[in-house]
Amino acid sequence: MLFCGPIPSLFAMPAPTLLQFLGHASFRLTTPEGRVILLDPWLATNPYIPQELRHPEHVDLVLITHGHDDHFDPDLPALLARTGAKVVAPAPVRFYLYEQGVPPEQFEAMNVGGGVEVLDLRLTMTVGHHAAHVDLPGNKTGFQHEAVGYILAFSDGTVLYAAGDTALFGDMRLLAELYQPTVALLPIGDRYTMGPREAALAARLLRVPHVVPFHYGTFASLVGTPEQLRAYLSPADAVQVHALRAGETLELSTLAK
Repeated sequence: MLFCGPIPSLFAMPAPTLLQFLGHASFRLTTPEGRVILLDPWLATNPYIPQELRHPEHVDLVLITHGHDDHFDPDLPALLARTGAKVVAPAPVRFYLYEQGVPPEQFEAMNVGGGVEVLDLRLTMTVGHHAAHVDLPGNKTGFQHEAVGYILAFSDGTVLYAAGDTALFGDMRLLAELYQPTVALLPIGDRYTMGPREAALAARLLRVPHVVPFHYGTFASLVGTPEQLRAYLSPADAVQVHALRAGETLELSTLAK
């Protein structure tokens, strides 16, 4: 049979999973199906994010690891109203967003240890070790909680571990056994989270071949650097460190597993 004209559906390459570093601890993920996920969006008031990335028009899912204001944009309710995106967050952050008028149907309610199928991926909420709260008007705080992390298993075989702000913990080896992550987002700033030395051990426990560091260099107290992380890793660890600048994008699908 002869075909006249292009038939791209037969020959089009599958779209990759993309990770864009927005700045500090905020990321944008694009799935092979073209869905857009924001991880810990601190956008409108974040001086480290390029201006053109601060007001996204299309978002399908927002993942919050905890409510500290450098991970949790005060304009998030407005973003959710504008985009209709679903949101996943620790329960106390979810309750806060309820009070801010985010409707129940926009939540994917879950808790640590649970998983859900959403946007053609498998999402699992993992434990984190980082005391957190939500900032309230009048210099008050409330909704105390522990931070969480996420495992995202995409349709192309990419498995991302987003640690959120956390200390090193031994059960990272269980995450490796259960989920076989190919990429890990690890904080390295020290003082409030893991530093480079602990992040290097985390990479070994996770048995992950690729690490994207975050939460460093944006405040004077966050002294850890990607160079220090590389120095704590040996060639035998076979870990590649991808230190992204704000706005840079990494194709996760093409990384060696």
